[in-house]
Amino acid sequence: MADLYPEIEPYDHGLLSVGDENHVYWEACGDPGGKPAVFLHGGPGGGCSPTHRRLFDPARYRVILFDQRGCGRSTPHASEPGADLTANTTWHLVADMERLREHLGIERWQVFGGSWGSTLALAYAQTHPGRVSELVLRGVFTVRQQELDWFLRGGAGHLYPEQWQRFLEPVPQDRRSGDLIAAYHDLLFDPDPAVHGPAAAAWRDWEAATVTLTPAPEAPVMPRDPAYALAFARIENHYFANLGWLDTDQLLRDAGKLSGIPGVIVQGRHDVVTPPVTAWELAQAWPEAELTIVPDAGHAFSEPGIRRELVAATDRFAS
Repeated sequence: MADLYPEIEPYDHGLLSVGDENHVYWEACGDPGGKPAVFLHGGPGGGCSPTHRRLFDPARYRVILFDQRGCGRSTPHASEPGADLTANTTWHLVADMERLREHLGIERWQVFGGSWGSTLALAYAQTHPGRVSELVLRGVFTVRQQELDWFLRGGAGHLYPEQWQRFLEPVPQDRRSGDLIAAYHDLLFDPDPAVHGPAAAAWRDWEAATVTLTPAPEAPVMPRDPAYALAFARIENHYFANLGWLDTDQLLRDAGKLSGIPGVIVQGRHDVVTPPVTAWELAQAWPEAELTIVPDAGHAFSEPGIRRELVAATDRFAS
């Protein structure tokens, strides 16, 4: 991925106790004296990867990455038997970010989030606007009912019919025309691996099939590890079933709280996972935001045009 900065290792890392018996993994990369930025991964439940570190100039940024509750290297992991996600909500994650910021002694930081990460970034910035120097968002998602209906109730399936059929296969025939999020919830939280295993794989594979406009050899593929798939699917399903614990249109309605915060929104024109209309609506409600629609891209940050615009944004805000 030539558009990204070279590979880099963390200079510090740890596990932060955030309450409710949860411990969140975090790491710091780049220049300890550089501009603070926090990277928010997608999913929810996707976890961070070494590639995410490469979106920032390591000579100018102090980059903080963390695995949100239940996924990646955070504990307990949502793939474990009897996983309880009661204390895993949008507002728990917003509080975790504040606890991490205070733990690291950071006054203000740039907040960078893509897909679900954009949801969390907006929720955090609207709750703690004084702690945010800039926002960089990609593939904007606000967990509204119409967004979920499009992706998980058949809309996107009109574009990917063969993959959609595979997504439906674990679901009992009599539930395929109903609430698929509820049907999948029952499958994913069934204690029997013969039930939750295939359901988790199908959930992961549906998302993996739709994130890029044109699959390329260098594009990252979601891990095939069953534990990753189960945590990813369970956490996403849990959040979607509860509409992210957000009021209807909350993140757009409260965009005025972002007043004074500079922002860049990068959106693929052919994004099937989070179609461009939400990014456009946010830009209309948030005058400080600059919206760039990449004409030849889908959803994933691995798309070359998306990568270039994201790195250009972090470069611009570096000083």
